[in-house]
Amino acid sequence: MAQQTYAMDTDSGGSPDRRRSGLRRLTHGWGEGKGPWRRGLFVAALALAVALVTILHAQIPNTIGNLGSLNETFLPWLGVFVPLLFVLAVIRKSGTALIAVMVPAIVWVNLFGGLLTDKGGGAGTAGDLTLATHNVNAENPDPEGTARDLAASGADVLALEEVTARDVPVYERALAAKYPHHSVQGTVGVWSKYPLSATAPVDIKLGWTRALRTTVTAPTGKIAVYVAHLPSVRVKLNAGFTASQRDQSADALGEAIDSEPLAKVALLGDLNGTMNDRSLNGVTSQMRSAQGAAGNGFGFSWPASFPMARIDQIMVKGVEPVASWTLPRTGSDHLPVAARIQLRSS
Repeated sequence: MAQQTYAMDTDSGGSPDRRRSGLRRLTHGWGEGKGPWRRGLFVAALALAVALVTILHAQIPNTIGNLGSLNETFLPWLGVFVPLLFVLAVIRKSGTALIAVMVPAIVWVNLFGGLLTDKGGGAGTAGDLTLATHNVNAENPDPEGTARDLAASGADVLALEEVTARDVPVYERALAAKYPHHSVQGTVGVWSKYPLSATAPVDIKLGWTRALRTTVTAPTGKIAVYVAHLPSVRVKLNAGFTASQRDQSADALGEAIDSEPLAKVALLGDLNGTMNDRSLNGVTSQMRSAQGAAGNGFGFSWPASFPMARIDQIMVKGVEPVASWTLPRTGSDHLPVAARIQLRSS
């Protein structure tokens, strides 16, 4: 009889007694020792530090290793610390830590929560001009396949960066059927379904050409299109985030756009920086991010194997972005990005 009772108790894992026992184990210790308000102070301090680094990112100086820009490049990823700190607060059974963890959570949602909603409708959304940009990678093992994928994207205007002299003929052949108008300046190029005019290199203080400007004459109007590939940045143990050349080029590009005579302007390219990076203020202060205005999610574009930052940008002024999205991976280490804009005046 005792043996039978034992078997019945073993099978009752979901019984009220067993659930109460589990709850007691979870809450055991919250009222013992130092108490829930005096434990977990280190976790609480970490939570407040994450909140301060997030909300005061613009105050972190760039004088030492460009730490401010490095933090701003990966700023959304600070949100990863919130659930980790929450778990630590629960393990420590600390009411103080749990309350402190709410601070970085609220700060993060305030800064980036809007990016989690779908502000556009994807490729089929209303609009009259689709733009796309892609750093095709100079070491791309399949430039022809990349070109075919981009041609199938439905873009009206396509910007390419890191186009080598060796691969220019490959892209020209593969894109000719859908894009009868194109221009390559240095290592950047633009392909368009509509006529191009006044195409010229843009001097971004590098000594060689990595930016251009052209006028696209679409059925619904004209728009000035800039294509740019700003210098790469590096993270070095002895020098931090080295980006001085990128920053100088960004300032020069911003000056060129500021002098643009046309009211409707689009910038497409690999800027090697995010919209949060204060070093791109010369550009970002006068243009809107299509992803920020009409995207769905963060739209990270690099590295393609595990995207962590959106350094490939489509920015506009004088027009309304209605959708923004990333395109499928190609042979490059970047993802292509696209946006649909309303060029026609309402």
